[in-house]
Amino acid sequence: MHLKTTLIYGLCTLPLGSAWNSSLAKEHEKEKPNFLFILADDLGWKDLECYGSSFYDTPNLDKLASEGMRFTNAYAAGPVSSPTRASIMTGKYPARMNTTDYFGGPQPEGVDNHWTKNRPLLPASYKAKLPLSETTIAEALKKEGYNTPFIGKWHLGGKGYYPEDQGFDVNIGGYWSGSPGYYNDYKPEKDLWIGECGYFSPHKIPTLEDGPEGEYLPNRLTDEALELMEKNKDNSFFMFMSYYLVHIPLATTDHLLKNYQQKADSIGLDKKKEFIETKPWMEELHARNWRLRIQQGQPQYAGMVHTLDKNVGRLLDKLEELGIDDNTIIIFMSDNGGVSTTEGSSTSNLPLRAGKGWLYEGGIRVPMIIKWPGVTEAASVSNTPVTSTDFYPTILEMANIPRKKQQHKDGVSLVPLLKQSGKPQRDALYWHYPHYGNQGGRPAAAIRQGKYKLIECYEHNKVGLYNLNQDIGEHNNLLKRKPKKAKELQQKLHRWQRDVDATLPRPNPNVQLK
Repeated sequence: MHLKTTLIYGLCTLPLGSAWNSSLAKEHEKEKPNFLFILADDLGWKDLECYGSSFYDTPNLDKLASEGMRFTNAYAAGPVSSPTRASIMTGKYPARMNTTDYFGGPQPEGVDNHWTKNRPLLPASYKAKLPLSETTIAEALKKEGYNTPFIGKWHLGGKGYYPEDQGFDVNIGGYWSGSPGYYNDYKPEKDLWIGECGYFSPHKIPTLEDGPEGEYLPNRLTDEALELMEKNKDNSFFMFMSYYLVHIPLATTDHLLKNYQQKADSIGLDKKKEFIETKPWMEELHARNWRLRIQQGQPQYAGMVHTLDKNVGRLLDKLEELGIDDNTIIIFMSDNGGVSTTEGSSTSNLPLRAGKGWLYEGGIRVPMIIKWPGVTEAASVSNTPVTSTDFYPTILEMANIPRKKQQHKDGVSLVPLLKQSGKPQRDALYWHYPHYGNQGGRPAAAIRQGKYKLIECYEHNKVGLYNLNQDIGEHNNLLKRKPKKAKELQQKLHRWQRDVDATLPRPNPNVQLK
């Protein structure tokens, strides 16, 4: 059936693939748990009902939370896509690998042709590919006899650095780009101009065979996953289901668009109060006519969240149908916070500050759910801060595979939390984003230790200290009230940056600071 969609705005691009290698040895298969890792793209911390959304409908993800553990202080290792994805694959902070920006973002040598050319700093250089020298979680599991299919968004490098080059048996959808360009016509005859990104998306997804006219991409990806589950239900697998949803371009079916438009009207959403137009920390945004969304209610985006949830439900139903749900560990997370300050400002992350592209909580705090059948207590909640580097050692321990401490050196196992037997031993969490984000974020770094979070902004050497237990919205800067705490955290942040050899931005010789 033809799915007519409405297209709002585009940004990057994507691909898809082949068949799953089922020739791996089956010895001790029944003793190994399966893993289904579901990664959403740009889904905000408050975009699920179980996290407080009152507009988006997410019954399947809510059900998953009711059957597993929901994390309230889960963090992406970066405020944009590629850094977080690299951290999941390697168990390392992006700064340690110098993979700190989205792959395709501006490099300092090319900034003359980019909107950042008049900024006070030159963004730091970075590697726009996941190094092949890293032993990915897929490679570690494959060595232990796991089948390792990858489906959906990759955004970790071009040819030679695709999923199949990093330990995955199959690549259905993964290549260099960060968005599909189109959701219902992902094989257009002409290239699509990607707005402020300043480049064209490929006219065709290189690793996806053509489907029927009007086929909706998220549904197609799920169809591929279901087929692989069916064919390989007797083999242990680590399936990485990486949806492009809910990344722009905003595009949903006419049916869902109509339903959510009606829902917005029925609950009386005030279109005049969708955005905040004035805010001191948004002065730079206003120079580019950007806005902060303060209420959820964008019908296109709501339809995309709805579709994400529905397809997650299809995956979970298939596991049950095949009788392997009791031996399958399910991990769900978003790669960064929701887009709230530009590129359509599709969602609101309130009470969190800002969104994707920023090191404020709205850019890095994300929804995260883990279901470990027979181990994790149903409907449990963890308030312990965790981050995306932690999946690697956690998965190894779940699978009874020896740790690879030199590989996942920045991650800690979450098994004690999942078993409710203790907490991970870790001093602090760190972020390093020495770049200008498309969404308005500026070069910065951050540390969270306990209830305190410090953000250092490089553009004007500004520092913010916040007590997240009392001020989740990061409104009250405690720098003057707690200078000793600020100094302590700043020094700790700088020591960490030296330890990982973090690359810093440099002054722009063509711009004179006021």
